[in-house]
Amino acid sequence: MSKTKVRRMNGFIKYQLKGDETNGISDGSHTFGELYHHRAVLFAVVCKDHPDVAWKSKQHEDGSMFPGYFVVGIHTPEGDYSYHYELSEWDMFKVPELPQAPKWDGHQPSDIGRLLSL
Repeated sequence: MSKTKVRRMNGFIKYQLKGDETNGISDGSHTFGELYHHRAVLFAVVCKDHPDVAWKSKQHEDGSMFPGYFVVGIHTPEGDYSYHYELSEWDMFKVPELPQAPKWDGHQPSDIGRLLSL
């Protein structure tokens, strides 16, 4: 697929679709919704195996939060890693609840390898 087509498709997804509308988009094997749920289950397992360094919170460090979401994270030897999830996923994460999340250390999706240091 050309870069132009990919840019147009990404623009459509980002600016034209709202909320749950992206959940039905599929690569032929999985939908966005399925993949996000799979990610949540896998991260819940990582956190469950390391409850001494995992946490969840309904507020960021500054007291803000995206409506309908919470943040869950884990401290690793290489730094923190976290995700935001819809509140419907809250009970999946059997980790300590904090009043506010720790200060974000600037981690990015490319830092996913930090989880391998656990």
